[in-house]
Amino acid sequence: MQTPLKNIFPNFSNELISAIETNATMQDSEAGTILMRTGQYIKNTVLITKGKIKIYREGEDGGEFFMYYLQPGQACAISMICATKSEKSQIMAKVVEDVSVVMIPLNLMDKWMMEHRTWYEFVIETYRSRFEEVLEVVDSIAFRSMDERLEFYLKRHKDACGCTELKVSHQEIATELNTSREVISRLLKKMEQRGLVKLNRNQIELLK
Repeated sequence: MQTPLKNIFPNFSNELISAIETNATMQDSEAGTILMRTGQYIKNTVLITKGKIKIYREGEDGGEFFMYYLQPGQACAISMICATKSEKSQIMAKVVEDVSVVMIPLNLMDKWMMEHRTWYEFVIETYRSRFEEVLEVVDSIAFRSMDERLEFYLKRHKDACGCTELKVSHQEIATELNTSREVISRLLKKMEQRGLVKLNRNQIELLK
C-alpha cells in the first residue's frame, strides 16, 4: 500500500499499520461520487487518507441536511456503528474533493478493538468527536436564528478547509440549511454590509 498511513494516522502503532496494510484495500473516488446511501448495508469501516467527504441526511423531498465533513486522518463513526451492528445506513456520504479511502473489513473491527490499543483509542475518539459535531448541529437548529445558523455554517466550512475563501454557491448553502436561496442571498448581503464577508461568483471570502 503506497499511502503513508503513519503520516496520516500518527497515533497508530506499527503493528496496527502493518495489520491495515495486510488486510485493507484502497479505493479512490472522484468528486460527486456517492459512497454511501440511506438504506445501504455497510460492509467496511472507512478511513480517509486524501480529500473530503460530506456526511448528510437526505429528506423525502430530496433536500439535504448537512451534518459534518470527513477529512484525512478521520473515519466515519456512523459507518462504524452500522457495520458492527449489521444495520442499514441512515446517512448519505458524498465525495466533495477527490478522495482516497482505506476500506477495513467488518470482521476486523471487534478483533482490532481487543488486539490494538491504538485502534481502540481511535474508534472511541472518532465516536466522541462526531457526537460533539452532531450536538453542535442540533444546537444550531434548535436555538439559533437563520442568520446565526449561516454564520455557524460558514465557520464550520472555514475550519474544515483551513481557508477563508469558500467555493460554495448560495443554492448549495440553502439546500444544506433547508431554506431558500433568496433567504441565504439576503443574509449574505447583510453579512457583507457588516464587513464579515466578501461575495464573489460561487465563492465567499470570510473577512472575520
